Amino acid sequence: MSKTIKKIGVMTSGGDSPGMNAAIRSVVRTCAYHNIECAGIYRGYEGMIEGDFIEMNARSVKDIINKGGTILKSARSKEFRTEEGRKKAYEQLTKNKIDALVVIGGDGTFTGALVFNKEYGFPVMGIPGTIDNDIFGTSHTLGFDTALNTVVEAIDKIRDTASSHNRLFFIEVMGRDVGHIALNVGVGAGAEEILIPEEDLGLDRLLESLRKSRRSGKTSSIVIVAEGDKIGKNVFELKDYVESNMSEYEVRVSVLGHMQRGGSPSCFDRVLASRMGVKAVESLLEGKSNYMVGLLDDKMALTPLEKAVKGISKINMELLRVSDIMTT
Repeated sequence: MSKTIKKIGVMTSGGDSPGMNAAIRSVVRTCAYHNIECAGIYRGYEGMIEGDFIEMNARSVKDIINKGGTILKSARSKEFRTEEGRKKAYEQLTKNKIDALVVIGGDGTFTGALVFNKEYGFPVMGIPGTIDNDIFGTSHTLGFDTALNTVVEAIDKIRDTASSHNRLFFIEVMGRDVGHIALNVGVGAGAEEILIPEEDLGLDRLLESLRKSRRSGKTSSIVIVAEGDKIGKNVFELKDYVESNMSEYEVRVSVLGHMQRGGSPSCFDRVLASRMGVKAVESLLEGKSNYMVGLLDDKMALTPLEKAVKGISKINMELLRVSDIMTT
């Protein structure tokens, strides 16, 4: 990197996740520690195009480490996908004397940063923020641990009702492309079956599994379904199929939806965000660019942004085997 970095911009983009505020706080305070200016960019790339910036210092981020969502707001920007939009964004950054960017988000956010860097050579560093944990190059994304705790708490409450009324509950959790949330909460909440995109259980095997549970003396069951599971068109179709083939069960569906994204971040996510923010800023100051900060073997690691975007986040096969044993 040829020029000295004197001012860093930080933004959040895409879907919000618990821990984003803690990451913003870490970036701002790491800049203050190194006597670097920091600017917050409201509403992601959309705000960058419009020049919606705010000067931030260590006091700007007090009392936000415990808050969910993002104080810088988030938005998706169609205009940034155009050359004209990115040119406007570059002009706004230059006008405000911002020398480098820390972008907090997922695949779409990182793809935008890659294209922007390629066109303008602008230094960028990514911090993965998404509850789905579907980013290559890190064992945990910001918000994943909090989402797991939120979902397990909800499932525990639903199980009380299931047990009281001898019901079968299909509980849909987020995970359009990967089953990290479903697999982890399924094991953690003691679900009788876990349906994820990576494993096609099939309708017949699902029925056999439920019948086996019934024969073993279980009068109620919890089935965790990732929204991207391929067995049925949707979770309600699964409900109808089971009801038509197992009249002994009263079947209910609970779609947890966006409640999984909200809430105060867990201690794990707060610590992870703090570590990632420090690593992102200090990596930029060391002259690095086009990387994503991740957690690998409990250490901060850098993965090229392109690899983070194109790589595939794989399911934990050991945990999958554990789930099979636990549902015996």
